[in-house]
Amino acid sequence: MQLVLASKSPRRIELLRQLGMKFDIIPSQCAEKSTKKRPSSRVKELAIQKAFDVARKYPAAVVIGADTLVYCKGEIIGKPKDKQDALRILRKLNGAWQSVYTGVCIINLQTQKMVFGCDVSKCKARKLSEGELAHLAGKHMDKAGAYAVQDNEDPFIEKIVGSKTNVVGFPVEFFNKLFKEFLA
Repeated sequence: MQLVLASKSPRRIELLRQLGMKFDIIPSQCAEKSTKKRPSSRVKELAIQKAFDVARKYPAAVVIGADTLVYCKGEIIGKPKDKQDALRILRKLNGAWQSVYTGVCIINLQTQKMVFGCDVSKCKARKLSEGELAHLAGKHMDKAGAYAVQDNEDPFIEKIVGSKTNVVGFPVEFFNKLFKEFLA
């Protein structure tokens, strides 16, 4: 069985490798557009879009799609557009509780089997000074929320309730449960 990760995220690749899985990396090329307002619905929809995009080209493969976002004070927060946007995001999250949602989809078009769902973790950001925020802004442009809990040099998050790997961008525990369901 060919296993494919529809992402080029270094964090997702590393976390999946830590599970001892052998897989190919074929990033999705889809537009990643969603009209869903609820964070859980949005990440599930985008994970499905990404998995389908790659599965259409590799119908015999088992394809894994994932999408992560941060939700804080009524706003869905993705990756920053530029350094200024990163600073805006960090200011919003500064000292606040937020939720991190990751949608996961596992699909095989040949067997017409698909499972999907989402995991959520809560995080509390430290209250940093404007100077500390400015220093942090732009360091993590490829991450939802503009911060990285796996980076020892990133002091932003002080507490996580739930899966830390979810906050990193790929909920390992949730994926394992979903994968068992897919194989059953």
